[in-house]
Amino acid sequence: MKRPLTHWFLIALCALAVGGPSRSAQAAGKKLKLAFVTNNASDFWTIARAGTTKAAQDLQNVNVQFRIPEDGTAATQTRILDDLLSAGVDGIAISPVDPKNETIKLDAVGKQCLLFTHDSDAPDSNRVCYVGTDNVAAGRQAGDLIKQALPEGGKIMVFVGTLDAQNARERFSGIKEVLQGSNVQIIDARTDDTDRVRAKANVLDTLVKYPDVACLVGLWSYNGPAILNAVKDSNKVGKVKIVCFDEEEETLGGVREGAIFATVVQQPYQFGYQAITLMDKYLDGDKSVVPADKKVIVPTLAITKDKVDEFAANLKKLRGK
Repeated sequence: MKRPLTHWFLIALCALAVGGPSRSAQAAGKKLKLAFVTNNASDFWTIARAGTTKAAQDLQNVNVQFRIPEDGTAATQTRILDDLLSAGVDGIAISPVDPKNETIKLDAVGKQCLLFTHDSDAPDSNRVCYVGTDNVAAGRQAGDLIKQALPEGGKIMVFVGTLDAQNARERFSGIKEVLQGSNVQIIDARTDDTDRVRAKANVLDTLVKYPDVACLVGLWSYNGPAILNAVKDSNKVGKVKIVCFDEEEETLGGVREGAIFATVVQQPYQFGYQAITLMDKYLDGDKSVVPADKKVIVPTLAITKDKVDEFAANLKKLRGK
């Protein structure tokens, strides 16, 4: 059964009331040191940061460090992890840039403090829990939107920072699964290493090389604005469909004006809020907060023109605006 957007936002708002002081931390007379590490500097993470801030306010017994790798590389994430361990953090929640090549490092971190992943998983590591989107399901959702945007079929190009990240691979996999056997043809995927200038250049290059491309698909949050601006610069608004991810202001504006067909939004506020709250409870001795499959899934939403205003209004409430 489909539920209105307000249903999911009520769940999010109600979740803000859960949690509580960590008895073990209080007994020790000190606050827990918890960290939340992102995979790039996208505006997407400002919403997650609000969630971590709210969790810290509700719990009252944790200090949260919110760390952003300025260049979105695994090497920078490694340096941040080393800094956090040197500072004696009790727990870290991280979105790994390159989980395959970061697994050894993550395992080492997990031996020194509680390790969660969020947004993008590292399932082969010894992380205790993943908090975030089911990215294969989100990819399927995007695939359905692509088929709606192109009822007669057509060629599409996919854009993302890197396909090394677990979330990118899984979203692309879900899209390909849904489009298999349809009249929609995937030309290729273009990566940009989280460089916004390069992200837009990839789109401009695609529009020149493939004048018959029918839909442009962005898998990471900044890809939506990059695609939108390239399409506008090329005077192809309305001629080329756009399906993307996340809720950057430009993306929502593009959906509102009809330049973007739809965007699949996650709930990064809940990534931040739940990661901090669950780490606190787990460190307090309540291991039951981690499900048997070690995944806490936050549902995604498909935002089209008829839903964007309601979504934006609820988003402001979650941000406290």
